[in-house]
Amino acid sequence: MPQQTWCGAAAGYLGMWLAMMAPMMAPSLVPMLARYRRSVRGAEGIHLHGLTALVGVGYFVVWVVLGAGAYAGGAGVTAVEVRWGTAAQWLPVVAGVVLLVAGGVQLSSWKARQLSLCREGSGCGWPPGPGAMGAWRHGLRLGVQCSRCCASLMLALLAIGMTDLVAMAAVALAISAERLMPVPLRIARVAGVAIVVTGLLTIARA
Repeated sequence: MPQQTWCGAAAGYLGMWLAMMAPMMAPSLVPMLARYRRSVRGAEGIHLHGLTALVGVGYFVVWVVLGAGAYAGGAGVTAVEVRWGTAAQWLPVVAGVVLLVAGGVQLSSWKARQLSLCREGSGCGWPPGPGAMGAWRHGLRLGVQCSRCCASLMLALLAIGMTDLVAMAAVALAISAERLMPVPLRIARVAGVAIVVTGLLTIARA
């Protein structure tokens, strides 16, 4: 925005990013927090509520860091457009290629392994440690694992555009369905095919 500092713009972007991530990730995060509460022993009342909240904070800290990376990447693309205006005509092709990559990752065995980890009852493969530090580390680990599992879907959303409400809703639905529905691999593959088709159409229209 005019007369807005870089720090102010970054803070505004991260605020909107976190406001978007919270409802997108809540359907998959809530079951993980519930598993954490059941796994913790010797904690009751406010202490248990505080530990669970700390897990959630650690989880979203990871997404804030990723949001900062997304902001830096977007700022870099904007700088290229401003300095080399002719580069803008290639951006749809680049977006299409990114979508093809994201769709390929979504269909890969690596994606299947990450999804399996995030659906395990042990909390994405890591048992929580005791106390506040254990809760904090568990939240960070959940955030890292979930970001890896969602990487292809989030990459596709970034390529399409974070302001596209239809794409945002579709990604949020796919993330929740992958974690909660009984046929996660089928859902992941359908989403992957849809992303690849979108990439091909984006390149064809460029």
